Amino acid sequence: MAERSTAAVDVADNSGDEPLTAEAGKATADGVDTQNDRAADGSMRETDGERRTAAPVAAPELHSGHKLARRYRLEECVTRLDGFSSWRAMDEKLRRAVGVHLLPADHPRARAVLAAARSSALLGDPRFVQVLDAVEENDLVYVVHEWLPDATELTAILAAGPLEPHEAYQLVSQVSQAMAAAHREGLAHLRLTPSAILRTSTGQYRIRGLAVNAALRGITSDTPQQADTEAIGALLYASLTQRWPYETDAYGLTGLPKGVGLIAPDQVRAGVHRGLGELAMRALANDGATASRQEPACTTPEELAKAVAAMPRIRPPEPAFTAPPEYQHTTYQQGSYGRHPATGLPTVQSLAVTPPPPLQSRTGRALKWGVAALLIAALGLGSWQLADTLLDHRGNQGGNGGSTGNSQSSGTGDTKKNPDPVPLQIKTAEEYYPDGTPQNADGAGNSYDGDPSSYWRTKAFSDGPDMGAYKAGVGLVYDLGSEQQVSVASIAFKFGGNHTTAAIYAAPNMSSSTPLHSMHKIAGGTTSGTQLTLNAEAPVKTRYVLLWITAMPKSGAYEYSGAGYKQAITNVVLSGPKSS
Repeated sequence: MAERSTAAVDVADNSGDEPLTAEAGKATADGVDTQNDRAADGSMRETDGERRTAAPVAAPELHSGHKLARRYRLEECVTRLDGFSSWRAMDEKLRRAVGVHLLPADHPRARAVLAAARSSALLGDPRFVQVLDAVEENDLVYVVHEWLPDATELTAILAAGPLEPHEAYQLVSQVSQAMAAAHREGLAHLRLTPSAILRTSTGQYRIRGLAVNAALRGITSDTPQQADTEAIGALLYASLTQRWPYETDAYGLTGLPKGVGLIAPDQVRAGVHRGLGELAMRALANDGATASRQEPACTTPEELAKAVAAMPRIRPPEPAFTAPPEYQHTTYQQGSYGRHPATGLPTVQSLAVTPPPPLQSRTGRALKWGVAALLIAALGLGSWQLADTLLDHRGNQGGNGGSTGNSQSSGTGDTKKNPDPVPLQIKTAEEYYPDGTPQNADGAGNSYDGDPSSYWRTKAFSDGPDMGAYKAGVGLVYDLGSEQQVSVASIAFKFGGNHTTAAIYAAPNMSSSTPLHSMHKIAGGTTSGTQLTLNAEAPVKTRYVLLWITAMPKSGAYEYSGAGYKQAITNVVLSGPKSS
């Protein structure tokens, strides 16, 4: 099972929440009409076994600047609905933005929200937004979760147009696998809307509000796996067609024409990938639709994930090639160049400027002889120095038995430009995990102790070798004690195979909250063996060095984990030029 990733999301989970100034009778963006409690998207209806419990009208009256647990400072209220509110807040202890859901302790859904948040936190899957805290305190219940400003809602992405086939394939693959893992742990989402799906800047899809969003709104289902599977089918359908697969408009998307029922995606929009369109219909078959090739319906996320895996892999689009601009003929100062209108051959028009006459005067001849004499003198001096150097070199070889140890350097040209680097002493190391989920934080010291039997290790992942589909990377930060010139990193790995990719960065500190993009990359490389040496083009002065791994080979079961894509570091040596 994949581990947590670095993705963070909009704290508000505004997916369908009515703005604070909206009219009470207007349908919310998630398709639920607050006036008559009717589901417009077709995926959250009481007829499907879902139920809503009564909720108080007013949310807790808090204000910006209020602090929870002497740690979480509320900054902006982004949702106020059904007796609860959602805030963007600041974790003053870890100095990072977080999201907070708040509701009164006597709220009829408070117990369910706490239970859902704690269950979601135990899942620890990187494809879901992580619940960081769930607390009842001072007549309030609040749930704290991640906030990642680099993520974009699927709602905003679809507003710009449908997804490319490869991107839609990635969406349904990642979401279905994530929900299959959640259901294996007994967790359902029940509110998988475009607003609940976020795409990070690295192309990974994250799901927010697992179990918690439904608990906040009192939504339950007798068939949770079927409800989530149909919701994934609706997301895929919308991604392919930019239309919501029900008659009512929702999430900024236009619904299907009234009275025609659910029609295949390729009948809504030309050029839809046939395999993905059929997959969407198989997932939506739970609602009475029929797949175009009469294939069986997918009724669970597990079945849908297997159907996606059975499809031929869809390659990403080729990068667009921009042709260079056509060559433009130019006119030079000395003359105009063009082509003869009859023959098409190049022609040169009359020169615009007459060249100066050659140096034929007495002064000109003297100048030429003077320059020639200087050149001859320079050549003679250079030849004499070269001969003297060669003779001196041979003499030293004869007098010292072939040793050059006593030869004198006549200039900087004879010195070594790149002297052999010397190992630098590592004072301490800590694991770098900006997503909040460490791999083996207690084992960081084993990565540089020189003992090949000890190591720092990662967990085993189900996908690979590149980690981009589920996690940005894993790494360690080393403290050299003071600023040093770093030029080489020698890394000994425990597992070989195709492949391990790693890089070293100059870090400003050892904190996992420091973003990778703020660091300076020193060197990087890839290996299929168990040893990797990274050489910088020029030494970089830094005290802290981050070792960042973004790809790991597939290995069998070992003492600490099962088979999967994983890696372990037995020793790291950082080196730099010898200080003069």
